Amino acid sequence: MYIAVSVETVKKQNSAMKKKRITILGCGWLGLPLAQKLVDDDYSVKGSTTREEKLETLQYAGVEPWLVRLDPELTGDDVVAFLQSDILIVNISPLRRDDIVEYHIEQFSSLIDALGQSPVRSVLLVSSTSVYPALNREVTEEDAADAESLAGQALLLVEEMMMQESGFQTTVLRFGGLIGYDRNPEKYLAGMTGITHPDQPMNLIHRDDCVNIISEIIRLKQWGEVFNACSPVHPLRKEYYGRAAAIAGIEPLPLVSTDEPAPFKVVNSEKLTSALHYCFLYPDPVAQLG
Repeated sequence: MYIAVSVETVKKQNSAMKKKRITILGCGWLGLPLAQKLVDDDYSVKGSTTREEKLETLQYAGVEPWLVRLDPELTGDDVVAFLQSDILIVNISPLRRDDIVEYHIEQFSSLIDALGQSPVRSVLLVSSTSVYPALNREVTEEDAADAESLAGQALLLVEEMMMQESGFQTTVLRFGGLIGYDRNPEKYLAGMTGITHPDQPMNLIHRDDCVNIISEIIRLKQWGEVFNACSPVHPLRKEYYGRAAAIAGIEPLPLVSTDEPAPFKVVNSEKLTSALHYCFLYPDPVAQLG
């Protein structure tokens, strides 16, 4: 029996067949809204959590939920099926522990082994501007070396591991300090006795910009790159926390200065804005406070 099929139906079927599959390893504060954005953009999205109680939250958001751990071996729900995707977004931070560098390397060694058995050909690695030392000047993507914190050292090493792999292309995205929503400076004022290093510039980025930037990297297929991602305005600490205090209606905190100026870095994100033609939703972290 012949059944007529409309051209529109065929187009929809072909579109569904071609829908890109994305796996997000780490659906926390940033990963969950990112997953929701990608679902809205009509991607097929799998997302992982280490907590069973969050599985329902992921499912409610339209994300295929998976219970997966990287401690340091990749374990949990069928990890082979979990990595059956075209694109992997890795959104996990180095754990605070005595062997942070060695442990983070072990985590990524396990992940790389698993990726070797998967169809993933594009990876986006969420990293941090902690890979840069305080050089008392503007820093670009080429300045990552001699990170001062152990977390920064761990991130720099796994960046190199991922980018050296030939089985897939990795784009590294180095975010500044994440702000927005519940990560508001007003929340921290109560625990502060003063503003240390008041004249030190800050490198910050709003979560909404993080989500949009990742979405644009995927849309434009910007693979095999390293990008900084910080708001273009770098307020001084006294400006940022001073404004937060004013909004909260409390007395400004005293400025705690030292004889020597605090070392600093100003992270330049012009490579990213040029490649993506990206305009920040929140270019000025102070203005976004209200």
